[in-house]
Amino acid sequence: MVNAQTVHNVVGIIGNVISFGLFLSPVPTFYRIWKKKDAEEFQFYPYVATVLNCMFWVFYGLPFVTPNSILVVTINGIGLVIEFAYLALYCIYDKQNKGRKRVVIGLIGEVIFMAAIVLITMLCFHTHKKRTLFVGVFCDVFNVIMYSSPLGIMKKVITTKSVEYMPFFLSLAGFLNGICWTAYSLIIFDPFILISNGLGAISGLFQLILYAWYYRTTPKKGEGEVVKPSEIQLSGANAAARV
Repeated sequence: MVNAQTVHNVVGIIGNVISFGLFLSPVPTFYRIWKKKDAEEFQFYPYVATVLNCMFWVFYGLPFVTPNSILVVTINGIGLVIEFAYLALYCIYDKQNKGRKRVVIGLIGEVIFMAAIVLITMLCFHTHKKRTLFVGVFCDVFNVIMYSSPLGIMKKVITTKSVEYMPFFLSLAGFLNGICWTAYSLIIFDPFILISNGLGAISGLFQLILYAWYYRTTPKKGEGEVVKPSEIQLSGANAAARV
């Protein structure tokens, strides 16, 4: 008979695969940056935020903080490497030097903040339960902030009655990712992963509803304006927020 731990691991692996796909979703944008050798008006803020989010979830999933959460560590560790690669590419091709310094300052600030959280966790809390609670609260707070990022796109969809700024497959993948990790958190109950992914699933569901509602009123290609890279920032940032 299959036990709960086995099912938990299988669902976690599926969640890793979906989340990996979400982390890779901005690749076309970065390919365009690499091809043009220019970052243009690209917005780097979601990716800097995702770095901090990934660091928090990697720390949360470590055995001395939250036991039996190694799959949370693996996907966020991978996500951390991918986000650093995105930001490195941005810094290389930021010809106007508008954001390079901000990226570096932001990352340094995040590392210092993360180091402080690690020290407080290890020195002040001496049980798994207390460490999980302390770090988990931070994880969920930052996730709630990150979940606000699609609201601007959703508002734009309603205002323009067009879904050209909200890719269907990205919204679908986000919804499936939220559902998968919600199931993961319920099999072996983890309230912090549950909160994050419950919000992710709800956000993804609303995006799909909006897509279905406004699909017919969306101008066909050639009828509307050309979308700039800076306008398509439904970034893979949400992948980290949903694990």
